[in-house]
Amino acid sequence: MKLMKNAMIATAMLISAPMVLPTAAAAQESPLVAGDYAEVAGIFVKDGGSLKYAMHLAGDWKKNQDFAKSQGWITDYKIYINENPRDGEPNVYLMTTFASLPDAAEGERREKAYAAWAKTTNAQREAASGNRAEYRTLKGSMLLREYKVR
Repeated sequence: MKLMKNAMIATAMLISAPMVLPTAAAAQESPLVAGDYAEVAGIFVKDGGSLKYAMHLAGDWKKNQDFAKSQGWITDYKIYINENPRDGEPNVYLMTTFASLPDAAEGERREKAYAAWAKTTNAQREAASGNRAEYRTLKGSMLLREYKVR
């Protein structure tokens, strides 16, 4: 009976400990402060598609990123080449940084502003993206957030 009582007390302590610890930790100021977001897309460029994709990045992709930057929607963008990709791993990474995530209304406003600037429809942009599937594949993306030491 005593063993069972001790097991119940230990279980109760394990269950309640996670609830107490964050409260104690929250009372202290974090040594880290949140910064910008970075969205990183991993792209696999098929053999023979490097020049075609580089031309797309230097052309339409750059124009789109420059427009977003001029609107204050993003703060920067970069292209990284994976010099030593493992089998099946992306060989190009596209990174876009921005200060905050837009809410739904702001996202819709940006979509309309972009469509007016680009003079294209969603269907046209989707078809163009599909055409790039001939030489590249999106392997995945990550949304990261930078943290700096205070």
